[in-house]
Amino acid sequence: MKRSLSSTFTVFQGVLFMGLGLYFIFIRPPLLPEDPRFMGASLADIQSAIPGLAIWLRRVFWVMGGFMFATGLLTIYIGSMITSHSTRNARLVLALASLTSIGWMTNVNFMIDSDFKWLLLAFNLPWILTLIVSEREHAFPISKVSV
Repeated sequence: MKRSLSSTFTVFQGVLFMGLGLYFIFIRPPLLPEDPRFMGASLADIQSAIPGLAIWLRRVFWVMGGFMFATGLLTIYIGSMITSHSTRNARLVLALASLTSIGWMTNVNFMIDSDFKWLLLAFNLPWILTLIVSEREHAFPISKVSV
């Protein structure tokens, strides 16, 4: 069966989630330069006030990254199952899952004026496009279109 465009966008969203998860597990430092700036303290002040913070945050990000990676894996699986005949409920559940994961993460990054807020906003495009395209696919399924 040919993959629908909404399925392709969903699979891409899953790849983004997995990439974010790997970033949080292997690359993200415990504190970004924007973190002390938001807290109104220097990195040295934070480290002296809470000496174990960096180690603790590192482990928190391992867990968070694992959840992101797992979410991506499940999103890819769901995306591979999406067809033009998928139910509206399936599409709404996928939208709600994206809104409460990458959507909420983006919202918080705007609240704290993160250096990465615009990049994270761009990471929301695949699931938004999935919703738009799947609505059109559902309204005009390929099997009903005569060529």
